[in-house]
Amino acid sequence: MDEANIPADAIARNMEELEIINRSLGGHRVSKKGFEKLLNGKKCITLCEIGCGGGDNLKAIVESFAGKNLQIKVIGIDINPDCIAIAQKKFSSSEARFIISDYRYVHFENQKPDIIFASLFCHHFADQDLRFLLLWMKDNSDLGFFINDLHRSPYAYYSIRLLTAAFSRSYLVKNDAPLSVLRGFIRKDWQALLRAANIDNYSIIWMWAFRWLIVSKK
Repeated sequence: MDEANIPADAIARNMEELEIINRSLGGHRVSKKGFEKLLNGKKCITLCEIGCGGGDNLKAIVESFAGKNLQIKVIGIDINPDCIAIAQKKFSSSEARFIISDYRYVHFENQKPDIIFASLFCHHFADQDLRFLLLWMKDNSDLGFFINDLHRSPYAYYSIRLLTAAFSRSYLVKNDAPLSVLRGFIRKDWQALLRAANIDNYSIIWMWAFRWLIVSKK
């Protein structure tokens, strides 16, 4: 997925299977828990995802809190226009705003989002880039941010390799899913990254299946 010029149909298939993985293996549950931890009793929330992909995490959160006297305004940011096109189809124009951009170049001129999050995004970056990412999320959110990403583990690696080999029809998923686990994190990685970014108000929670939920409140 990090390569340029991937065909739109391959990206669409990849986004479809990632949504199935998120839904079936607990990825959406992790994002919902992170969102809930930062609500702080507010009834109108602006929620922003960087590296939003096909928008399935945003949609899962919005649907989970539907009918609970909570208004959620959505912002999705992704550098890939094909991903944004897929995400836009999940929302009406009044529900969400999508931005085609590297998140680093996005500036919120009028009002910052209440909550910013990233799901399966951080493992694409080197440590020095992650320090900037953490600071950006902190500086651009009013209530705080959360991260949903992979636990680097032999069990996770061989499990996802077997699952994708057996069931996936996406060459991107078959290649990227095991590689993403190898690029994932252990608890000490997150502790060092947060310390390097001078962020001390945080929690690191392990969740099934082999996910980390990092939550930082303002």
